[in-house]
Amino acid sequence: MAAAGSSFITMFIDQYCTPLVDNRFSFTREQASQFAKRIANDFNPLHDVDNSRFCVPGDLLFAKILLSEGLYSDMRVTFNGMVTDGVELEICNNDKGHKSIYDLAGRMYLDIEHHGACSHDTLMIEQLVRSYVAFSGENFPNVFVPLMKSHGVMINTIKPLVIYDSMTLKMEQVDLVNPHLEAAGADLEVNGKRGRVTLNFIYRENGDVVGMGKKTMILSGLRPYDQEAIDIMIEKHIARQQQFAS
Repeated sequence: MAAAGSSFITMFIDQYCTPLVDNRFSFTREQASQFAKRIANDFNPLHDVDNSRFCVPGDLLFAKILLSEGLYSDMRVTFNGMVTDGVELEICNNDKGHKSIYDLAGRMYLDIEHHGACSHDTLMIEQLVRSYVAFSGENFPNVFVPLMKSHGVMINTIKPLVIYDSMTLKMEQVDLVNPHLEAAGADLEVNGKRGRVTLNFIYRENGDVVGMGKKTMILSGLRPYDQEAIDIMIEKHIARQQQFAS
């Protein structure tokens, strides 16, 4: 692994990341949890500071590497495993020429296959990232619940496990100013106790479509749909949002 190029970090990401020597970095539980709730509106219990299964949001890893390494016109992001707090990480160029996030033991957590033009405009990339992660947080319960209901399945409502799998992004241009994301439909594939949700989206600038992409997430522990259990989970979700806001 060879260390990647220079870093282009903004104050936006500095709040949610701890810099270490040699361009390495880590995340505290508080940083990751605050990013999930404040930036992504993501109240998945896995991102609570006191959760024994705590993990850093995949969207935080994506934001970190994009703001560090730039936006490419053609990107495929793959997530591999969950990062917990305090793990020392670095961004490297791997043998395939991809940009990846590794720990010091050589385990990869995120990989970006990239092609085409690249922009390091941090203000534009921050806008794109903020728009993307906000979109991610809006999908529960508004998108996930209707999808599960239509297929007659649901996740474990007591210990929900929804894992970030991958995302693709194809931009018609990267010399943008203020890109905004719009949802463009979603679907769910069920295979036994596992499901794969695909969330489609487009980017617009000044009304014109300037890019498109999709995000896939894995649902584990599927079981028959139970409206009462879903209602209780949604109530708890709303209560957590309200508690954080207050």
